[in-house]
Amino acid sequence: MEDTLVYNYQRPSSLIKKDASEELFLSKYSEIQKTTDAPCFFWGDVSQPFILARCLITLSNIVKSSFNLSPFQMALLKDPIVTAGNSRLRFEGFSHCAGVYARVDVLPDGLHGEFLENGTTNVDFNQPMITALGSIRPNEKIMLSVGEKEVGLYKEGKEIVERKVPLPVKWIKGLSTVQIYFSQSEKLHTFNKIQTQQLFRGIPKGPVKSDYYLIIRGNKPMFSPVKSADAVCIGGLNRLRLLEPLLPYIDQMQVFPHSDMQSTTWQLYMGNIRFSFSLSRESWRGFSGEGAVLDSLIDDISDEWIDALDKYAYANQSFNPSAFALDENINLKTTDNLTGRLAAMGLLGYDLDDNGFFYRRLPFKLNRIIGLNPRMKNAEKLITEGKVEILNKKTARTEARVEGTGVHHTVIIESDKERCTCEWFSKYQGERGPCKHVLAVKKLVSHKD
Repeated sequence: MEDTLVYNYQRPSSLIKKDASEELFLSKYSEIQKTTDAPCFFWGDVSQPFILARCLITLSNIVKSSFNLSPFQMALLKDPIVTAGNSRLRFEGFSHCAGVYARVDVLPDGLHGEFLENGTTNVDFNQPMITALGSIRPNEKIMLSVGEKEVGLYKEGKEIVERKVPLPVKWIKGLSTVQIYFSQSEKLHTFNKIQTQQLFRGIPKGPVKSDYYLIIRGNKPMFSPVKSADAVCIGGLNRLRLLEPLLPYIDQMQVFPHSDMQSTTWQLYMGNIRFSFSLSRESWRGFSGEGAVLDSLIDDISDEWIDALDKYAYANQSFNPSAFALDENINLKTTDNLTGRLAAMGLLGYDLDDNGFFYRRLPFKLNRIIGLNPRMKNAEKLITEGKVEILNKKTARTEARVEGTGVHHTVIIESDKERCTCEWFSKYQGERGPCKHVLAVKKLVSHKD
């Protein structure tokens, strides 16, 4: 075995070297100013008000649901995040336990109005708004306004206005994981209306404690407790019942499983309105605790870069990392790290049909990244306190020892595989992101390299 190596670590304030293309990008986008003087983000009507109302009521019901929280914990969380931008309106929310994510997208041809500015707000849909949505009739004309501090619904001379409320930190953490999982998901199935309705009729009654699998027999999709080849694994299958009110109105449904089955996403298509619905791996697991962005936070990136990419995404309202790296001649690894950081702050959402990210104009705080990811904060603390020793480092294998409370943990990283002797890794086997010990080793080695 090689001699023990102990690396010193200091977080760099900037990248060591920038080439001409990087300097050009930074100079171009660091000067962009985000305007805030528009009276509202969007004002206009929608072409399918009845369908939109049913989608928003379903979204509100999802936000009010919980699969593992107490009533007291449920009272702490709020209602939809509303984003106006790129000629679309998006309404997003989580279940109280943060294990179910839903989004309503009103596409450009479903809106008739004016986008004065792009922006995001977070409101609470109270009973007057739910009642007004429930009373909307097919083909009835309604008007919507989305502003920085409120969302308004106007119909038959009446107006219902919901004011901005604080955005829960748990939601920001959940948003980061969901978007990363979305970007790692691929469409596997498309079902027509009849197939979808038949499929949902096969959901067992009551809570489902074991995994179920989406399988195809002949031309018929069904849920089975028995795993088979090419099956989609679904934990907490009963959560899908939240979609049942929308099934009479859909044209089709598409299913997007995560590459490692850490989530399943179900998209309902209703004309120019799309409803995305994503389930965490199991009912008790909330998206906010999955740690999907942690690997992208290992390499240090300067605040200057993060600020510039935030303004780039704001200016363009959409963001494809591969296209961005090619167009701006930016290193793809740097691009992935920047993407992870913006997602970690809740600034990027992901559109499965567009195969790219969209921008949310949330408060931009550079110090939010570490605060929202305590495992990374603890990993940095382990490094600065000198508790990480690299015992053996080769091209394809790194072995390290990390001091814990009364015990030393062994970390082994081989290519894309990583192991740790700590309780966290033993329990989750890496499915909920790396433990703080693995993060500390990877970050220290990355800094040394």
